[in-house]
Amino acid sequence: MSECPSSLQLPEALCLNGETLTAFYQPIIAMDTRRIIGYEVLGRAVAVMGDSVRSLGPFFCDEQVPEDDHIVVDRLLREQAFVKLSAMDEQPMLFINLKPSWIYRYEEKGELYTLSLLDKYGIDPKRIVIEITEESFHGSMERLREVVDIYRARGCLIAIDDVGSGFSSTDRIAHIQPNLLKIDIHMIKKSATHDGYFGVLRSFSDLAEQIGASLLVEGVETREDLARSIQAGARYVQGFMFARAEPEFREPTCFATIIEAELEQHLLHYVGAERYWLRKSEQLAEQLVELVNKANVPEQKDEWIELLLHELYDHCIRVYLCNEDGIQLSSNYYRDPDKGWRREEQYRGANWSWRPYFVPNLVQLNEKRRAIVSRAYTDLDSHAWIRTVSVLVAPGLILFMDLKDTERGAQKL
Repeated sequence: MSECPSSLQLPEALCLNGETLTAFYQPIIAMDTRRIIGYEVLGRAVAVMGDSVRSLGPFFCDEQVPEDDHIVVDRLLREQAFVKLSAMDEQPMLFINLKPSWIYRYEEKGELYTLSLLDKYGIDPKRIVIEITEESFHGSMERLREVVDIYRARGCLIAIDDVGSGFSSTDRIAHIQPNLLKIDIHMIKKSATHDGYFGVLRSFSDLAEQIGASLLVEGVETREDLARSIQAGARYVQGFMFARAEPEFREPTCFATIIEAELEQHLLHYVGAERYWLRKSEQLAEQLVELVNKANVPEQKDEWIELLLHELYDHCIRVYLCNEDGIQLSSNYYRDPDKGWRREEQYRGANWSWRPYFVPNLVQLNEKRRAIVSRAYTDLDSHAWIRTVSVLVAPGLILFMDLKDTERGAQKL
């Protein structure tokens, strides 16, 4: 690649030895279009003679190198990338890595270099994603947000890198309100076998939905990584499974077949699991309604539940009865693995209307839809993965049953 015009001089700390500073590009693929939508811009030192390529990651992570030197090199790479983008008829998006401390320097310098490049090369700001990288940052978060909003006002999108690790905290997310949350594949991998990481991952998926952001999973290397990224709700993916960073852009649809195949498998598995739980909840509803028709629910609700216990599935671990106000009318009946059913009277009178699922379920339950099943979650007492089945057994009476979800896969999401 030819060097772009610039007055900036390369710092000695870069240690180029028969190498040229070159911007490389790693593709980012969208699930909805199955196309490459953009590229993360990364720095490489390329040998003039031969084919060796050296990542500049160690240079940018070296705390002994002055920040001004880091910025000089980064600006040269950014300008190369903008020159390349400006020459494209169909322009992909460029993800530009910026440390919070670099963004914050606007307060000192009164300029945003990236925006000046947009003007210089006539690039649509909507094609640029400002990716705020992981870094310890001790400045004012409010001031950082003000500077980020300048990028946003021009039309640039905002992403936060390494969500869930290091310094990319929920506080930073809340202040900046990014368009994209970028999650490293290591969290996805850990969530496969560690319930704590799974819970955190799902919380980020919910968070993205609440703030109107999209999830981008980076570091995808295998089909298993891709499958779990889809399960986590990723809209975008990048990683060695598709391509390493390269000096040229690729044909936008070159990974469409891979994405389509994995989406098809995900749909088959997820739909199959949800249909299974829907059938199970409907069967339970039929059984319970039939029992109610045979014998009305008595004033003493515990007596009626005790008649049901032998009818329930083996993996039902808890059952109780509430009214439509969320007040528990019965005791809890909890299945002890060793001693069978145990009655817990202290729960009678508890109010469960605060639970997130209660009001939506109450609104949906009616004569035509007698049962609703929740998504999987961790039980507070047993720490097992369970689903709650809500059954309208009579007008104003809802029976709740907690069933173990023995599957540890996509249906939990």
